[in-house]
Amino acid sequence: MKERFEIFTALIAKISRNIRKIKNLEMADYDLRSPQISCLYYLYSLEGLTATDLCERCEEDKATISRSLDYLENNGYLTCETKNAKRYKSPLILTEKGKEVGEKIADKVNRILDEISIGLTEEERIAFYRSLSIISDGLEAIGNRLDEKE
Repeated sequence: MKERFEIFTALIAKISRNIRKIKNLEMADYDLRSPQISCLYYLYSLEGLTATDLCERCEEDKATISRSLDYLENNGYLTCETKNAKRYKSPLILTEKGKEVGEKIADKVNRILDEISIGLTEEERIAFYRSLSIISDGLEAIGNRLDEKE
């Protein structure tokens, strides 16, 4: 049992570190950090997202997304038509610069996903993602139960 825990947590942590490392190295020329890359990817892939949507998609907290969006807006990657108190619920729009970089990010993501899928059949890939989803949902349910106890 102990070995299962060690393997599981070590592999999940290693995967997470490698994803972050790849994001940072692949986008070093743009001076973007991992959460900013995720924001651009989702804004490019799915039009009309809000900051709230990005929190859910990127699995980041509100403060991280807010800082990322401020950076992206201040550096010409995106705009927000609404400048009022409800800005968090306003659709974000990529500028031409943002669309260009978003496309490059999406292309790199697809290339990397293709590369890491070598050696897996389509059925194995589907089963793998299904298993990850079940594990994620189970961990979230346990976390929610523990939150309720506090």
